[in-house]
Amino acid sequence: MTSSARPRARRRALTGTLAALGLSAAMVMADGALTPASAATWPTATGSQAVSSTISVSGTKDYGMKRLYGTGDLGSGSQDEDQGPILELAAGAVLKNVIIGAPAADGIHCLGSCTLQNVWWEDVGEDAATFLGSSSSNVYTVSGGGAKEASDKVFQFNGAGTLNVSNFAVQTFGTFVRSCGNCRTQYKRTINLNTVEATYKGGKLVGINTNYGDSATLKSIRIVGDSGKKIVPCQKYTGNNTGAEPTTNGSGPDGTYCKYATSDITYG
Repeated sequence: MTSSARPRARRRALTGTLAALGLSAAMVMADGALTPASAATWPTATGSQAVSSTISVSGTKDYGMKRLYGTGDLGSGSQDEDQGPILELAAGAVLKNVIIGAPAADGIHCLGSCTLQNVWWEDVGEDAATFLGSSSSNVYTVSGGGAKEASDKVFQFNGAGTLNVSNFAVQTFGTFVRSCGNCRTQYKRTINLNTVEATYKGGKLVGINTNYGDSATLKSIRIVGDSGKKIVPCQKYTGNNTGAEPTTNGSGPDGTYCKYATSDITYG
């Protein structure tokens, strides 16, 4: 095999792996690295299932790209607080290959460390996913997938620990990831975004509370359709535990709370 053939062989192997996950070859760059999904690569559901009461998940659950949507008590499609989720994941659960359709209620709740792999939200309800749990050792992993039409937040980080989001596409959103600004119990939270494509309209990629020691690291972020650069990559807040609206206290990279360089964010 010639040296020029080896990269093509590696690319074919990687493309096959992505296909097995329901993803597209459009997510593979020439050097074999992953890029986030675009609108053209969003998956087609293999079937649909109405969900009238929250489904509890433990262990590993692979839905094979089935669409779940709310009905009954989960079918209002509103932005009301305290809606139930479509899926509730026990600590350590792994959820794979599922589409959350509309109505989406409060999406997915993780009660502790969890993994969301190739999960897609067609029309975000209250939030796409909420991460809970009081241990600083909790690790929440979102790998692949995408979310659209979030009038407020996509990922709500209420618990303690670290949230890692990679190879994800988000379109039309308020805030992509928010560390809870006014939860009754507050924690230090760590957020890592790596290889994310955000398509305007959008407000903020991440919001963190500096007074609780939060930090956000951004790498390989691509912002699409935002010629005016209106999307704020990293918004800093002074959070509270009283339920009051948190106040902003600056934005942009500082090496301590908002950790990224201008080269980590590209526009196209």
